[in-house]
Amino acid sequence: MGTQRGCQTPPPDATSQAIIELVEMHFGFTPTTDNILNAFNTLSPTPAQGDPLMILNRRSFLATTGAAALAGGMGHPAFAQNVTANMILNWRYQGPQGWFFFAQDRGYFDDAGINLTMDQGSGSGAAVVQVAGGSYDLGFGDINAAVAVAAERPDEAPVGFFMMYNRPPFTIAVLKDSDIHTPQDLEGRLLGGAANDGALRLFPAFAKMTGIDTSGIEITNMQANLREQMLRTRQVEGVFGFVNTIRFSAILSGMNPDEEIRWINFADYGMDLYSNCLIASRKLVEEQPDVLRGISAAVNQGLKDTLADPEAAIEAVARRESLIEKDVELARLMATLEDEMSHPEGATYGIGAVDPDRFKRSIDIAVEANDLPNTPAADTIFTEAFLPPLEDRVTTLAKA
Repeated sequence: MGTQRGCQTPPPDATSQAIIELVEMHFGFTPTTDNILNAFNTLSPTPAQGDPLMILNRRSFLATTGAAALAGGMGHPAFAQNVTANMILNWRYQGPQGWFFFAQDRGYFDDAGINLTMDQGSGSGAAVVQVAGGSYDLGFGDINAAVAVAAERPDEAPVGFFMMYNRPPFTIAVLKDSDIHTPQDLEGRLLGGAANDGALRLFPAFAKMTGIDTSGIEITNMQANLREQMLRTRQVEGVFGFVNTIRFSAILSGMNPDEEIRWINFADYGMDLYSNCLIASRKLVEEQPDVLRGISAAVNQGLKDTLADPEAAIEAVARRESLIEKDVELARLMATLEDEMSHPEGATYGIGAVDPDRFKRSIDIAVEANDLPNTPAADTIFTEAFLPPLEDRVTTLAKA
């Protein structure tokens, strides 16, 4: 008669519970016994011995269980199935992107049914523009730049759905042996920044908040990879950027930032902003929300894994760019976690979410910085609809 396929009786209780927990984690619903049996009948030969979970291919089992749930009237699974998407990063491959690559290498995007391609970027502001223009489905970019697009072209504006940097990283770096110590000391100086730099875009609001007379300030545009060199060689007197981007790029250029650089940090003068966030095109938000649930769950787990093993996360970056200096990128990653993802609100909301009142205030600052024609509503710029539950999010990075 041949070998009969399928399970005629439910799997052992311990195995059933493990299956239930696995499906809950990946799909966001609790499967019934019938769902589990249907998956086993479809995929698994009758096991003579051993753990049935070891026999099944994980992704095939999850997909089949989800299909069984759909057929049984439980509604759509929480994640997408076999979707291709592309994502633009904030910058070239660096340590603070490790959680994305860790998630990819460990199969979390695959488990969610998403074939994700991640490309190197040219700035956190540029990432927003590229998603808004339709070149990419997703991006890792500055939410303040998204505010600007939303105010002027609301139908094109990408939507933030997973906030990563809940502390503002914006700064102006100057040489320590210069006579620039305060914001007012910038008056009449030659400064430099990349056209899409977030700190440069926010400088008008910073100047207004601190009372800087900008009439005598000259700002030259530069390639971001020349920033630290131009500061070191005194071609400019100050440069715009993210603190840890400049700090560790300065190290790679041969500088000692602790001894040679002074920081004029926007946050020290009242600019309490959010920054880099996962963003998605409005088309993706409206037509494929399951993709965003899957991306959020995968990145959330990638972040958890990074905290547990940061060296392994850097190895994931190195698999994309073998020329990185791993020690420097590990230090850059740890500094980003400590400096840019450690706002006290993280203990309450977790990484991924925002404090609604604080977020509204940050929108007001961005509107003022760009002299925008109107103030977009917060819920048109950011949504928490696709986040994992609070109990699954990272809350341990918060510090006073």
